[in-house]
Amino acid sequence: MLDYKKDRIAWLYIAIPLFLLSVFTFYPLIKTVLISFFSTYNSLTDDFGGFFDTMAYQAVLQDPLFIGALWNTLVLVVVSVFFSTVLAIFIAVALNSIKPLQKVFQTIFFIPYVTNTLAIGMVFSVMFAHPPVAGIMPEGLINTIFGTTIDWIGINAPYERWMFVVLIYNIWNALPFKILVFIGGLQSISKQYYDAAKIDSTPQGRVFRKITVPLLSPLISYIIITSLIGSFKAYESVLSVVGGTGRNLDRSRWTAVAYVYDKIGIAGLDYNQVSYYSRGAAAAVILFIIILFFTVVNLYVSKKRVHY
Repeated sequence: MLDYKKDRIAWLYIAIPLFLLSVFTFYPLIKTVLISFFSTYNSLTDDFGGFFDTMAYQAVLQDPLFIGALWNTLVLVVVSVFFSTVLAIFIAVALNSIKPLQKVFQTIFFIPYVTNTLAIGMVFSVMFAHPPVAGIMPEGLINTIFGTTIDWIGINAPYERWMFVVLIYNIWNALPFKILVFIGGLQSISKQYYDAAKIDSTPQGRVFRKITVPLLSPLISYIIITSLIGSFKAYESVLSVVGGTGRNLDRSRWTAVAYVYDKIGIAGLDYNQVSYYSRGAAAAVILFIIILFFTVVNLYVSKKRVHY
C-alpha cells in the first residue's frame, strides 16, 4: 500500500512536466511535420487544405537560398564545435593546474556564459566595424589596433571575412560552459592515475593523451552532442554580429534557422503554389533530421571511443 502511494506521488510529479512537454514540444513537433506535408497550408486560417504531398520538401531542396543557408550552418557547426571543444579542454587543464587565484580565473572565463548573446554579438560587430560613421561609430577596434581599413562584416564584405568573424564569436562564446564542465570532470579524476604516471616518469603529453582525454571522454561526448545541436540552431549570433543596418540579415548570410524564420513569417503561396509556411515547416523537419543523424552517429562512435 505504501509503495502504491509512492507511485501515485511520483506520477503526480511527472504529470506536470509531461503535460508541459506535450503542449510545448510534442504537439508543435507533430503539427510541424503535418504542415510540411500539406503544401497548401494556410497559416492565417490554420487550414491544411486537401493535399498530402512532398511539394514543400521539393521546393526547399531545390531552393538555392536553403542550400546556401545549410552550407553556412554546416561551416559553423564543423569549425566552431571542433575548435571550441579542443580549446576548452586545454584551457580547463591549464586552469586546473593553477592553484593561486583558480576560482577567480574560473569566474572570469564563465562571465560570457551569463551575458546576453545579442549584446556580445553587437560588441563584436562594433569591434570589427568599418568604415567609421561620423559622429556615430568610430573605426572598429580591430582596424584601429592593426592600422588597417578592412571591411570585415559590411554588406560588401567577402564571405571568408564575415564568416571568420562569426566563427571567432561562436568559438569564444562557446568556451565558458565547456571549460566549466571539463574542469568539473578533471577534478573528479582520481589522483592515483597521475601519481602512478609520476612514478613512471611519464611525459606530460603522454599523460594528457593516455589518462586525461580517455577519462574525460564521456564529458567530451556530451559536449560534442550538445554543441552540435546548439550550432545547428545558430541564428542570433550571426544576426547580431553581421546583421547589418537595422539588424537585417542578408540572404547570403542566412543559416538554416534564419531560412525557417523567414518562410514562416510570410503568408500565402509562392510561384510554385506551395505555402511559404509549409516550406518553413519542411526546412525545419529537414534540419531536425540532420541534427538527429549527427547525434546518432556521435552516439555510435561514443560506444567505441568513450571510456566509462
